[in-house]
Amino acid sequence: MTSGQNKIDPRTPILVGQAQVAQHIDNLESAAGPIELMSQAVREAFADAGIQNTGTKNATTIDALRVVRSLSTRNTNPARDIASILEISANEYGLTPHGGNMPQYLVNCAALQIRDNGAQMIVLTGGESFRSRRRARAAQMTLPWMELKEGQELQAPTALGEDLVMNHEIELAHKIMLPIEIYPMFETALRYRDKRTVADHQKYISELWARFSDVAATNPHAWIQQKYTAEAIRTPTQDNRMIGFPYTKLMNSNNDVDMAAALVMCSVERAEALGIARDKWIFLHAGTDCHEHNFVSHRYSFTDTPAIRIGGQRVLALAEKSIDEIENLDLYSCFPSAVQLGAESLGVSLDRQLTCTGGLSFAGGPFNNYVMHAIATTMTTLREKPQETGLVWANGGYATKHAFGVYATTPPLHGFRHESPQSEVDSLPRREVATAIDAQGPATVEAYSVMHDRDGAAEKVRASVLLADGRRAWATSDNTQLGTDMCENEWVGKTVTLDETGAISV
Repeated sequence: MTSGQNKIDPRTPILVGQAQVAQHIDNLESAAGPIELMSQAVREAFADAGIQNTGTKNATTIDALRVVRSLSTRNTNPARDIASILEISANEYGLTPHGGNMPQYLVNCAALQIRDNGAQMIVLTGGESFRSRRRARAAQMTLPWMELKEGQELQAPTALGEDLVMNHEIELAHKIMLPIEIYPMFETALRYRDKRTVADHQKYISELWARFSDVAATNPHAWIQQKYTAEAIRTPTQDNRMIGFPYTKLMNSNNDVDMAAALVMCSVERAEALGIARDKWIFLHAGTDCHEHNFVSHRYSFTDTPAIRIGGQRVLALAEKSIDEIENLDLYSCFPSAVQLGAESLGVSLDRQLTCTGGLSFAGGPFNNYVMHAIATTMTTLREKPQETGLVWANGGYATKHAFGVYATTPPLHGFRHESPQSEVDSLPRREVATAIDAQGPATVEAYSVMHDRDGAAEKVRASVLLADGRRAWATSDNTQLGTDMCENEWVGKTVTLDETGAISV
């Protein structure tokens, strides 16, 4: 135990190990699956902590090995499979539901378990081999790790976290459910509110994304370590086609990656027993978890994310910091609208460096696990700059589920603090949503996206509209002429007419 005035509560949770793995390989037969990549990341995270021999009893007395759900493995209990490969054991093998908020949520939960429930060591990991899986399917190959092993269904993991239902039945009836359709709606609403022309706003968000690519270019763990100009990012080409206007491919999360990350968390007591060097320790000062109204249909506005504002203000208050005192930020960056909403809700200027990794377009977006890479990078940054502080915002769904963490090399004065201000969010106004039959007639466009085909042509319009009584409704159109015009001119604020199916009449 550290003595004198620097004595730290032995139950204080700390992060002591981190690792990031990226597999850039063209030979599919040699490509490792997500279980192998996660196992490698856990092994390297132990090594990073200075625990070289993971076979020693003390190091591997693990309270829990928890995995962020992967989209590229069929294994039902990946944590148990990882433990088997590494020849370690845990009292619990956990698996999360889907959600980009899950890595920070797991860190918050582990910190609480260490602080309050006597846990000594918890290991977190997540990973994808989605690039290799996609390429194997295209080649009509079935790699060994793509198959479900016999007996897997008998080894159920411990379920972690809340699995929110995030699609309203009316949204599903209109087939509006994909992030690539919905995040562009936030973007067009922000553009209209800020009174930018279509061309000016494309320039604005491409300049933001160019700054993210600048960070990725200097990040040794980024999937794409290349600087892109704003013009290259916003200009549609054969390699950078328009996907959901106003987003080109380079403005979308890059899920076509093989990446994994891992974190080792323990108590100060366990770290001292293992002799983990003090300069490896990163303290989690505070954490919060909350979510917006589950359904986008019920959000009051496409330009406001109150759960980010409330959760962010609360985590800063718990950490006794202002946002201006946080030198290192990583705001969730699946699409430009997410960064704008997050920055505005947190009171951060877009001129600041808002990512430590380069974001999901360039550093890599391994579905639910990007934020574990952001936390690992934050740990590395703070070890190099021990006087500084970091904040990570994790996001899942359609800017729906949020988790926050504030990190530093120095212990928190009052110990780790955590809150979930969900009741405050739940009490906020919400809109009612109308069925297509009820919504037929005139409506005002509130937000929209235009989906494009693989040749870059406008294909389908997806729109949120407001009725005269304040209810929201969903509208669609397959009219390619309308879609093309919506890419060239501002349609938010215009009055349209809906038929009984929700189609926009032109």
